Amino acid sequence: MSELGQKEQRKTEDIYLQAADWQLNTGGQKIVAKRLTGRFRTLKWLGMLTWLPFFLGPYIRWNGQQAILFDLPNRQYHFFDITVYPQDIWMLALTLVFFAILLAVVTSVAGRVFCGYFCFQTVWTDIFTFIEGKCEGETPSKSSKFNASPWTLNKLKRKTMKHGLWLVVAMLTGISFTAWFTDAFQLWHDYLTLEAAMPAWIALGVFTTGTYILAGFMREQVCLWLCPYARIQSVMVDQDTILPHYDVQRGEPRAKLRKSQPRQDNGSCVDCKLCVAVCPTGIDIRQGQQLGCITCGLCIDACDDIMTKTNQSTGLIRYASHKEIHDDAEPVAYYKRPRVLVYTLIMLLALSGIVSGLSGLSPAEFNVLHERQPLFVRLSDGAIQNKYVLKLLNKTQQAMTVQFGITGIEGATLHQAEARSIEPGKVMAITVFVRLPESRIQSDITPLTFIGKVQNQPDIDLIYQSMFLAPKH
Repeated sequence: MSELGQKEQRKTEDIYLQAADWQLNTGGQKIVAKRLTGRFRTLKWLGMLTWLPFFLGPYIRWNGQQAILFDLPNRQYHFFDITVYPQDIWMLALTLVFFAILLAVVTSVAGRVFCGYFCFQTVWTDIFTFIEGKCEGETPSKSSKFNASPWTLNKLKRKTMKHGLWLVVAMLTGISFTAWFTDAFQLWHDYLTLEAAMPAWIALGVFTTGTYILAGFMREQVCLWLCPYARIQSVMVDQDTILPHYDVQRGEPRAKLRKSQPRQDNGSCVDCKLCVAVCPTGIDIRQGQQLGCITCGLCIDACDDIMTKTNQSTGLIRYASHKEIHDDAEPVAYYKRPRVLVYTLIMLLALSGIVSGLSGLSPAEFNVLHERQPLFVRLSDGAIQNKYVLKLLNKTQQAMTVQFGITGIEGATLHQAEARSIEPGKVMAITVFVRLPESRIQSDITPLTFIGKVQNQPDIDLIYQSMFLAPKH
């Protein structure tokens, strides 16, 4: 490398070292983020709307019942016309795997966008700070001035209004969570009449207190110190992951914008610190990617606005990969990144398992257990008898009347298998006997099929393949 090239490299390294001297707010300073309009703020509001089903979902009715209900006491999980029982809980495991890998895919592509746009803590903190801004001042300077002012009746009223609205949002959060596990309308009645069960009061208390403290007071400190995702995200990203980056070579050296001074020798950054003012975690993105960055892009909105006002091109702060910013490399297509491909493959496998499981859900689960002690009994007339236990789980929302029968062995008869009725969500177990005259026995093991005919729901087929055991011939 030439001497000129070495000087340029050292100059660039010095710029990056100066810009990377970042600090972390450990809670000693209260973050009051300024609110600006912009495309990423709009995306943030749209992302927050995905939480509306959390509040409205329990009130959707379907066939006279709550459409989505996690009925823990009866171990039933209702999704419109689908009822999932503990026997199908493996689908829940696949669902959790799917969303976990989806989070990994999103992180490997664009960092902590889940944190920036969809996370419970981020969304509720944004709502709480919005309320705080309306009550105490919408800019950091107004908020600081209000809190430093002496106590007056007006200040007490505004403080009371803020905390009152915080508690209302926190209580609605607790009620909405509890409503997914019991009938929502009955739950409101039980709360208002003070007749709710103890678990309902505990859930309300825990979620109200937790939301009030985490979103109202701890805020970004939850993201920094309590959230495990902030710790493990580093293993999901690489140098091709796009994140909010400050273009150091273009922006440095920084200088305030003054009419009397030309900017030929200065970078594009006018050191307005607006990118810091709008950051919900209070970091300075100009000092490099940091633990506190939740990839919300609000700093991009702020910087683009300033660049437009100063007649400069936007993109001083932008979504880009490490290679793009530091090595001037071209973006790598997603299908060429092994990390993204592996995560996507696992996610698709989990999704295929979920779809297959849901499409194969039967309205009833029918099992036949062969008695093993003894395997068979010889009756006084020489006939061979086998004992079976028939178990039937009714997964429908109405009672079943079932008549059992057998097929597959000529001359075999089924005993003590009269028509039985089974209530919704219940398990019925009955003991039956199959007898076969000795003259009809052709093998010590003969396939046998049990059939259950649902008299009031003829479209349901109950079939189970079993065996009939006899002495060796």
